[in-house]
Amino acid sequence: MTPSNLRVIALLCWALVLGCANAPHDPSAVPDGINDVFLDEEMSVDRFVERFEGESRDVYAQRFAIVRALDLAPGDVVADIGAGTGFFSKLFSKAVGPSGRVFAVEISPRFLDHLRAEQTSLETNNWTVVEGTARSVALDPASTDVAFLCDVYHHFEHPEATLASLREAIRPGGSLVLVDFHRIPGVSTEFILNHVRADRAVFQAEIEAAGFRFEEALVIDGLDDNYVLRFRRDAKGPGAVDAG
Repeated sequence: MTPSNLRVIALLCWALVLGCANAPHDPSAVPDGINDVFLDEEMSVDRFVERFEGESRDVYAQRFAIVRALDLAPGDVVADIGAGTGFFSKLFSKAVGPSGRVFAVEISPRFLDHLRAEQTSLETNNWTVVEGTARSVALDPASTDVAFLCDVYHHFEHPEATLASLREAIRPGGSLVLVDFHRIPGVSTEFILNHVRADRAVFQAEIEAAGFRFEEALVIDGLDDNYVLRFRRDAKGPGAVDAG
């Protein structure tokens, strides 16, 4: 191979590298295998209890303030979507009281086992463990007052289908509360930029397109890594247009 050919190949390789580096980010692309670790039958729950329930994690450190901000009332029905280790489900159980109900929804086999074990240890029997799927939260229609999604929406591999199942599960006038990571290029960590597919504006637009009306951003002092958004279930349905 001649030196000139080598130079051409080198320039083509460099152009390819630059093209990949400057390729536009696709906010609809869920990272491949994002849920593989949670679907592993051998997953260590203890490892995730240590990771999820550490005071260095903002949403855990501010868990009581987050629950207070939801303004739950006795008798409410809350769906903890992607309940994980269940620490929010436990707090919701106390907040809604014996007359209320909590659905702890998960797709992870090991988390489901853990949640069932936690359920039997509670003094109250007002929560139910629900096995969801990659496309559905598997809840009965109009069964829920509040759907709570903490650091889980960016894990939805089929967000349109899952949001449709959530809308069906939430009663008219009910709410969806989204807690997710700020994703800001140049500010967020490399892990967040690679792990969370889109920023707040994209997620908000997707949820609104699914038939939810944005209501407010909840301000939680000390919650720096995450934002909290509240939506209402739009009675008109996705894509509806006001007459007149």
